[in-house]
Amino acid sequence: MEATPFHKDFKLQGNSFNSVNEIIEFAKIISEDSSFFLQEWFNDRDFVEVKTSGSTGTPKCIQLQKKHMINSAITTGSFFNLPEKTTALLCMSPNYIAGKMMLVRALTLGWHIDVVEPSSNPLKYCIKMYDFSAMVPLQVNNSISYVHKIKKLIVGGGVVSNELLSKIQLVENEIFVTYGMTETITHIAVKKLNHCHSERVEESNYCCLPNVIVTKDSRGCLVINAPKVSKNNVITNDLIELISPTEFKWLGRFDTVINSGGIKLIPEQIEAKLSKIISRRFFVAGIPDVLLGEKLILVIEGENNLNRDQFFIGLKNLQNLLKYEIPKDIYFLKEFIATETKKVNRLETLKILAKNFN
Repeated sequence: MEATPFHKDFKLQGNSFNSVNEIIEFAKIISEDSSFFLQEWFNDRDFVEVKTSGSTGTPKCIQLQKKHMINSAITTGSFFNLPEKTTALLCMSPNYIAGKMMLVRALTLGWHIDVVEPSSNPLKYCIKMYDFSAMVPLQVNNSISYVHKIKKLIVGGGVVSNELLSKIQLVENEIFVTYGMTETITHIAVKKLNHCHSERVEESNYCCLPNVIVTKDSRGCLVINAPKVSKNNVITNDLIELISPTEFKWLGRFDTVINSGGIKLIPEQIEAKLSKIISRRFFVAGIPDVLLGEKLILVIEGENNLNRDQFFIGLKNLQNLLKYEIPKDIYFLKEFIATETKKVNRLETLKILAKNFN
């Protein structure tokens, strides 16, 4: 294909450009990773190679059609009302789809984008206000004092805790959580996170973007029909409650379901309940057990300073937490293993935990 054009209003770090080469050369000064992606974006191939995050398995490299990436950018701009000259901040790694798509949106829609080094607190030293940005929950949590600098913020790449939900309710900007993956070229559905009761957010549904239809398969997992961004249906491992062809409620991951004594437990649903009383990073998982097959455990990041007796009393009194959803054991790990996109890598973290007890 011919070199992908860029919008006449596109600016990078406040600079306008007359050619593709000018963009690439300037990008080398501010971000080697951004420059590398831009070289790939403007080459003669009609696809881009992208790594998956690796949060639920081994990272893999897949090919995404550039025309689908452009379609995704146009849909995002239209849905969130982000026209040319929108000011945007890229604070995620351009090595992964979320970061790449911030650049594609800017190039396609004519945004004025700034690039900063990906970090856990990317807004701390930002003096400008921006119309739009994307972050993972960890970045939002660490940027609460500065997040008002982004008028519209999308959050993806991890579960938003109840604690974080409470923190963002009074923030003046608009914050949305997104559902998507590398295979769908970021988000295909969104829901509003702030300016509402956190309980209502938990109960609310994801609404699909235009030209997206969803169904579920025999496992109860989401199937996505989004011809503008994927030639084939995308079959996921995400358990859902299907509300309508354009609306669904996310329940958890099929591949993390725990079978404990014949009872199927969905970790993500249990974690949503536990997050009401646990402020640190944590997750629940199943480990082999002679009697139950799998035993439900709780893994908490940080030092063991918990009064176990009081904690278990609190669990028994926790609203909506069923007795078989109470963890049989609690383990502490100084630091969780994370993916490059800052998601908790449950599998690798459990491996470290197992080594500590072998």
